[in-house]
Amino acid sequence: MMLARPFALAAAFAIFLHPLSAHAQSAPAAKEEWVTVHSDAIAGNLEGNDANRDVLVVLPASYETHPEARYPVVYFLHGYLGTPKGYDEYLDFSGAVAGAEAEGNELIMVVPDGNSKHGGAMYSNSPTTGNFEDFVTHELVSYVDENYRTIAEPQSRGLAGHSMGGYGTLRLGMKYPGIFSSLYAMSACCLSQRPLTLADAKEAEANDGTDDENMDFLQRSTLAVLASWSPDPAREPNYIDTGIEGDALDPLVIGRMAANAPLVMMAQYVPALKSYEAIALDVGDEDNLYNDNNAVHGELSRFNIAHDWEVYSGDHGNRIAERLRSKVLPFFGEHLDRSPAAKSR
Repeated sequence: MMLARPFALAAAFAIFLHPLSAHAQSAPAAKEEWVTVHSDAIAGNLEGNDANRDVLVVLPASYETHPEARYPVVYFLHGYLGTPKGYDEYLDFSGAVAGAEAEGNELIMVVPDGNSKHGGAMYSNSPTTGNFEDFVTHELVSYVDENYRTIAEPQSRGLAGHSMGGYGTLRLGMKYPGIFSSLYAMSACCLSQRPLTLADAKEAEANDGTDDENMDFLQRSTLAVLASWSPDPAREPNYIDTGIEGDALDPLVIGRMAANAPLVMMAQYVPALKSYEAIALDVGDEDNLYNDNNAVHGELSRFNIAHDWEVYSGDHGNRIAERLRSKVLPFFGEHLDRSPAAKSR
């Protein structure tokens, strides 16, 4: 499953804290900038999600001392019920960027806000939630390239994420080839068809349009995925199609759940996936998302799509901070191009 509680519960996510190595601790500090990016793609959504999105941009120390330099960019997508601020508190993005710089892997890191009324818009397009996939792949990338000294080429952009963000990494990677060159999905959720029972649908149908943070996790996440994948602009107050038809569910709504599952989508996007410089996915051996992630590994292998795959000792969250430093950023350091203009001459 996805993260079961908001990141405000510090005790539950203390496992994310990672003691930096002495090398990283002595590295020059990276600089965090919080910016607001307006999204026309999200504006006008029926849930009322703010079109002005908070975005964390982390710059290496050399960004100020070497004004002539340009940098590759890693975009990181947070998980369900998360925010950039919450993930930064536990993953320490500036520490990770500083540690990478100390290893000669200078890069910019960008963390957009993918939260929504019901805890997450699944990095999908929907009139109910707003068009979050368009926001990330077009508006955000354009904003960063226009406002920072990036290497504004696909071969110098990477996309990564954890849980719902891992799902978003695979979804956007399949649907939008040519924007990023490398993908890293950490403990991705929502890879197989989302089960939707009649009882789940009835609970969602009965919701009065308010969102209670103490709501049962399954109930709240059901509202989130229906808003993202089964919108209905004519059905107030949640603008979702629950598919209830008497004592059964409309097969169309069940089909929508399947159509948004990467395990179902993947066969349609083989050429897109093969176009990437590199793809990686990992999962902990104690994570109940292991089976679905292993199935994605199997599908990638079946279609001869080159990728890195690792099962490590851990659960859904207890090693994410460590692996961001030891696996994810070194992966992009190896695969992102740092001088595309020079390479093309």
